[in-house]
Amino acid sequence: MGTKRRLAGVLPLLLTWLLVGCASPRPSAEAAGRLPATAYIAGVPFHGQRDYQCGPASLAMVLNASGVRIGVDQLIPQVFVPGRSGSVQPEMLSTVRRHGRISYPLTGSLDVLLTEVAADHPVVVLQNLSLPRWPLWHYAVVIGYDQERDQLLLHSGEQSHQPMAMGRFDTTWARGGRWAMVALPPGQLPETITAQQATESIAAFEPMAGAEAALPAWQALVRRWPTHAMGWFALGNALYATGKQQAAIDAFRQATEQAPDLAVAWLNLGLAQAAQEQPQAAAHSLHRAAALPGPWQSHARQALQQLGRD
Repeated sequence: MGTKRRLAGVLPLLLTWLLVGCASPRPSAEAAGRLPATAYIAGVPFHGQRDYQCGPASLAMVLNASGVRIGVDQLIPQVFVPGRSGSVQPEMLSTVRRHGRISYPLTGSLDVLLTEVAADHPVVVLQNLSLPRWPLWHYAVVIGYDQERDQLLLHSGEQSHQPMAMGRFDTTWARGGRWAMVALPPGQLPETITAQQATESIAAFEPMAGAEAALPAWQALVRRWPTHAMGWFALGNALYATGKQQAAIDAFRQATEQAPDLAVAWLNLGLAQAAQEQPQAAAHSLHRAAALPGPWQSHARQALQQLGRD
């Protein structure tokens, strides 16, 4: 009974400026009133871009700002895609995880962008500095804004602290699908994401970094969203994987309380209780899992049979 049981898995630039000069989007009235008039993130180092290497340079900036000591040259082979003359988003996200930080894609809007900058989170953005038919892709890092001047401040290309009108920026950003991301240490969360978005980002980080490294992220998630059952479930898995079995039981129990029909949480709760030699509690949890239709029902029944033999 005391043996550890396995849990269920769960074009020229001048032309560009002429084309984009007319747009003038601004943040919403709600965001403008809620956020400070200006914000600037100090301490974001600048790395100038060489040919087609704005992706690695942007990652070096945000990783350095989060405490990771790494240079552009080290990142180039990890994120640069020669056949595409640049870096693509999956490689950008994965490279951040490889260096112990969690990459969080953001829902693209000026409200989101300004909110994250106001929270001291530098934001990597993808722009198309040309026409949609002849794209000129470019990554930059937003490090500040001034609402009264209607400007953003970017580390971009060969220029640090580059001011850019919000309208001009938004046009180029929209051509890139308004893709954006932040890179944060485990335990810090973006201001603007949902519980599900956070869960997906942390879940992508954990297999690469390990359960121990992911624990602070799961703990931060359930602190912000205490009714998010999948957050408690994922926390329970990470706790169990790091040998914290009673804490895992508590987390799985929280998951079942928040979502009584979450069969996999009942299953893992029962398995963890059995491993802690709590047979009556384990039987109750496994019966709850076995009573719920779905892919975990047969696993629960098998676990009940094993519990009876033990």
